[in-house]
This record gives sequence, structure tokens and C-alpha cells, in this order.
Amino acid sequence: MPTVGKILKGGRRMNDLTKGNSLKLIFFFTIPLLIGNLFQQLYNVSDTVVVGQTLGVKALAAVGATGSINFLIIGFAQGLTAGLAIITATRYGARDYKGVRKSFAASIVISILMTVVLTVLALTFVDPILHLMQTPASIFENARIFISTIFAGIFASMAFNLLSNIIRALGDSRTPLIFLMIGTVINVLLELLFILVFHMGVAGAGWATVISQVIASLLCVVYIVRSIPLLHISKDDFRIDFHELWDHFSTGMPMGFQLSIIAIGTMVMQAALNSLGTDSVAASTAASKVDQLCSLPMSSFGVTMATFAAQNFGASKYSRIMEGVKRTLWLSGSFAVFAGGLVIFFGKPIVTLIIGTADENVIRLSQTYFNIIGSSYLLLSVLFIIRNTLQGLGRRVLPTLAGVGELTMRVFAAVFMVGAFGYAGAVSAEPLAWLGSCAILVPSWIRAVKQLRNLQRSVDVVEGKTTEEQAAVASQTAATQPRLAGAQPKLES
Repeated sequence: MPTVGKILKGGRRMNDLTKGNSLKLIFFFTIPLLIGNLFQQLYNVSDTVVVGQTLGVKALAAVGATGSINFLIIGFAQGLTAGLAIITATRYGARDYKGVRKSFAASIVISILMTVVLTVLALTFVDPILHLMQTPASIFENARIFISTIFAGIFASMAFNLLSNIIRALGDSRTPLIFLMIGTVINVLLELLFILVFHMGVAGAGWATVISQVIASLLCVVYIVRSIPLLHISKDDFRIDFHELWDHFSTGMPMGFQLSIIAIGTMVMQAALNSLGTDSVAASTAASKVDQLCSLPMSSFGVTMATFAAQNFGASKYSRIMEGVKRTLWLSGSFAVFAGGLVIFFGKPIVTLIIGTADENVIRLSQTYFNIIGSSYLLLSVLFIIRNTLQGLGRRVLPTLAGVGELTMRVFAAVFMVGAFGYAGAVSAEPLAWLGSCAILVPSWIRAVKQLRNLQRSVDVVEGKTTEEQAAVASQTAATQPRLAGAQPKLES
């Protein structure tokens, strides 16, 4: 097998998360993710400010009313590509470099096929979905124009998510950040140009997003070609058998479905929110931007844990995974408490800045949003860490089950909580959904810890015996453990 030096010769050396201080590695891997997500959310806020300030509250509500539909499709693309990259990260941790290239090729094939399917379905059912969600007539047309534009560019979103996730799987979280920053700046500039100069309305915001994602994707391609020989794939790498495709498909699809199931629950709640009027939609649209900014560190730690767990699982360093989770839970949980207080006490002035109006009802509703969401951040922190770690360990069915838990709680809130408590009931759907997901994830993590300890004991026994005894123990372990990606034992579900 070729050495790391030969494979990466002339290119950028990736980060190995299987050696060194786990918390330090996790922290510094997370920082670029956080900054990248921050730039993305700052774009979303600027998008809201531009639309709200120049096109008015109704246009703002139109963009906000499509958020859950957008998440249904784009979220699936994000989940799918993240799942595909987990296999790549696991093989990289196991030093299976030929397998890394095979994984990249399989991910490309699956992503292209799913892009075609998603684009056709999304554009075909835009109007029926908007009607089903009870989108107010006053904002229906703008909502349709905006979301149709976004769906026409699904290919761009799929490409950037796949390429950036693959690069991160090899331990490089900094380069995708740079490309995301460039894309974000281009996005904002194009949006200002399209809306303020060309007067394209909400369609301008949509096209700005698509074009910036295309540019960011092309930057990823150029970087891989010039700097990551490990990902230089050939025709032989695309000679993929059914087992290889199924291994990737069965890992990526549950994660995609997880986010789509969550999005369906969000759509149910959006429909309930739409029924409460334009002020409620506008308040949630503006307040959610602040909420998303404050929750970024928690979600970024979660994304890091997926790569950290996958690489260390591939390297058979099971105790290191448990240590990393414990330390990250403390770090992320501490921030969650701080962020909760921040949005509760300082969220209102920011909302006033976003909507550019002193509408007392919208401001009052936004404070209700902050009180309920901010007080539940600790629960969200646990969800992000545990869910992503389990995904990194190759759990395939679990993400879908957790998504079902969230969907169940959101439907409960839409049916019962909104009628009883109005806007407060609608907002409470989020913490209830987090609770429903954690009810499934936490017991699964407890079982996973027991299995990781057993696997670590097997490794310790092998390392402490003679060469002949090592072969016997290793053979016995291989015969009794299922396999992940053809290389590593898989935790039982």
C-alpha cells in the first residue's frame, strides 16, 4: 500500500484526527466550520435585511414562508452528501486510500442521480405544496418565484455540499471555509445588484444564491485537482460494483431522509404559523435569523464530531471517540447556556434592526420566540453532538428514527399546541422536536458506548499478545463483528 507521503506528495496534507489531544483537535477543526457557518448565516441575515428594507414586510414574509420547503429539498442534499462523506472519512482513518477514491467516485454517481430526481420533483410540486401549507394569498406569488429559483439550482447546492463534505472528511475544514466565504461575498453583492439595480425582486435573491454556489463548487473542483492527489479519481475508480453503491446509498439516504422528515415537520408548523397571519410569519422569519446565528457553534461542534468519530472508528480508536464526546458535550453545553441568555435578553433590538420597523406586535411576538427557544438550547446542544457522533459511527437507520421523533412532536404541536396557545404553541414545536429526537438518540448512545468499550477491549487484548495470538484474536473478532464499508466493524443498531 502506498504511503501517506506518496499519496499526498505535491498536495496539501490533510488533518489526522486520530492522534493528539482530542479536545484541541475538535476545537480547531470546529473553528473554520463555525466561521463558515457564520458567514452563511450572515448572508441569510443580509438577505433578510435587503428584502425587508427594500421590498417590504410582505416580501420578507414570502421568503420566510418558503424556508421549510427549501429545507425539505436542500436539507436532503446536505444530509445525503454528509452521509456519503462518512464512509470516505472512515476509510481515510483506516488508511485505505484506494477505498477513499472509490468512495469519492461512488458519491459522485449517487449525487448526480439524486440531483436529477430532486430537481424534477421539486419543480413539479411547488404550487401544490405552497397551497397545502396555506401560504397567504398576499405573498403566494413571491413565495413561488423565490423557491422555484432555488430549486432550479439544486445541482449547485448538491455539488458544493458533496465536494466540501469530502474535503472535510479528510480532515480539512479550513479550505471549504475559504470557498464558502468567497461564495457568501459574491452572494451578497449579486443580491444587491439584482434587487437594487436590476429590480428583480425576490427572484434576484434566489438567483444570487444559485450563482454563488456554482462559483464555490468550481473553486472546490480546482482545489481538488491542484492540491489533493488523494482525490484524483480515474476510470478504474468509477468501476463500482453494486455492493459499493449500496454501501454508500444506504448510509447517505437515511441521513438525507432524516433532514427531509424534519423539514416535513417544519412545513406542518409553517402551515400552522401561516394561519396565524403575516405578523407571525414575519416575526418568526426575523427571530429565526438571530436564533440560527446563536446556535451555530453547537451545530458546528456536531458536524466536527461526525468526522472525528468516523476517522477514529476507521482507526479502531474507540476509547478516543468516547473521550471526545464527553469533552465536547461539556464545551458545547456551556456555550448553550450562554447563548440562551444572549437571545433572551438581547434578541429584540436585533429584530428591530432586521425588519426596519417599530411594529409593536411583530416585536412582541419575536420576544416570545426568544424566550421559548433560548431556554431550550442545552437540549439542542446534546442533540447535535450525539446525533452526529452516531452518524459518524455508521448508524444508518437511527437518523431516520430520530427524524420521525421530531416529526411526531411537531405534528403534535401543530394539532394541539397552536390551537391552545397560539403563537407560543407554534414556537414550542422546536424544543418539543428536540426532545423527541433526544428520546431516541440518548438511549442509542448509551448502547453505543457499551459496544465501543467491548471493541476497545478487543483491540487492547490484540495489542497485548504475541504475534501468533494476535492473529487468532483478530480472526475471531473479524468473524463475530459485522463490517462497515468492508473495512471496520459496525456497531449494532
